[in-house]
Amino acid sequence: MKTRVEKFSVHQNAKVFSVLMALSSLVFVVPFTLVMSFAGPKGAGFPVFMVVAFPVLYLVMGYVTVAVGCWLYNVMVKYTGGLEFEFRDVEA
Repeated sequence: MKTRVEKFSVHQNAKVFSVLMALSSLVFVVPFTLVMSFAGPKGAGFPVFMVVAFPVLYLVMGYVTVAVGCWLYNVMVKYTGGLEFEFRDVEA
């Protein structure tokens, strides 16, 4: 069965993806901060405030970019027909 996506919820999708991006940034920021705190001369380590700044930056930029992307999709779907995909039921 073919299904077509006619509209993306801008706020809901942007909210979910921005939180996922902020949380996933911690996977890189926390280990990087630990490595940089032990590397190099004393006091030249990675600024600790970046542990907060990077996830917040990812949250804001993720929200904005996904919101713009969803909005553009909703505008362009009238002209392009939207995304199509097929799915089938699978027995348990």
